[in-house]
Amino acid sequence: METFLMILMLTALAGMVVFIVLTFVKGKDNRRRNLAKSGGCLYLFLALAMILGSEDGAFQTFLGILMFTAFAGTVIFAVLAFVKGKGNRLRNFAKSGGCLFALLVIAVIGAPVEETPIAQEVTTEASAEAEEKAEQEEEEKKVEEQAKKEQEAEEQAKKEEEERIAKEEEERKAKEEQEAKEAEEQAKNEEEERIAKEEEERKAREEQEAKEAEEQAKKEEEERIAKEEEERKAREEQEAEEARVTVSQEQAVRMAKDYLDYTAFSKSGLIDQLKFEGFSTKDATYAVENITVDWQEQAVIMAQDYLDYTSFSRQGLIEQLTFEGFSTKHATYAAGQVGL
Repeated sequence: METFLMILMLTALAGMVVFIVLTFVKGKDNRRRNLAKSGGCLYLFLALAMILGSEDGAFQTFLGILMFTAFAGTVIFAVLAFVKGKGNRLRNFAKSGGCLFALLVIAVIGAPVEETPIAQEVTTEASAEAEEKAEQEEEEKKVEEQAKKEQEAEEQAKKEEEERIAKEEEERKAKEEQEAKEAEEQAKNEEEERIAKEEEERKAREEQEAKEAEEQAKKEEEERIAKEEEERKAREEQEAEEARVTVSQEQAVRMAKDYLDYTAFSKSGLIDQLKFEGFSTKDATYAVENITVDWQEQAVIMAQDYLDYTSFSRQGLIEQLTFEGFSTKHATYAAGQVGL
């Protein structure tokens, strides 16, 4: 408290000095106002000094500051008397003398009053007890304030923790709701996209199938028409071929039938026989292929003819029939039919 009042006193003193300086710097128009402000600061300064007068050394400190200020004013105005010129010299000397007078008055007021040893001792003991009691009270007050601060800090920390937890819980719920909403929208969008994609694929597939079916039907129709045309041409060629049977082919057919009426032949053997008779290979082949003959039965007849005038083993007869142009199957069948 004493320190705070001392700061206020110094501030008031500084204001007083500033306004006094401004009184002589700002000109005559603001002189009264600045003097009034300086006086106000001096009044505040004296009031604060009287408040501190009960404290040890406070009043003496105040008087020391006033003495220093008065001394400084004496020196400043004495210097200004010789610097500002003759017009202001008397005025500055008067101001310097006024400051010197104030310095003497303050020095007289601040003269120390001697105290008796007993009173001084009593005062010292009372002051020590008061200081000890004040220190004890200050210590207790500090402890109470510290405990109160700790309790308030603990309550504040607890409150902040609860607010933090509540805020985190609220943020978590909001985040979960947002994520759930986004997930639902995402799922909905994906479902719509999937349905649209499936619909698009279905339409594309149906169009493709319809196109393929149309192409397939067209292709099958073209193939059918081509096949019918081919069959028609083949039939016409067959009919033309049948219509173009030559006299030579007719004679070859007749001669083939005549040979088969009195002896047996294999298919290749009969063709060779007709060729031997002078028919071309084409005519001989045509004749053999255009008569109805059981070549397996022919193999049996020829096997029987061989056995009628000579002897054969089974294998020998099969080889002979094979040599005559019969297949191995027909030759084996014929050998079995004649008893070998």
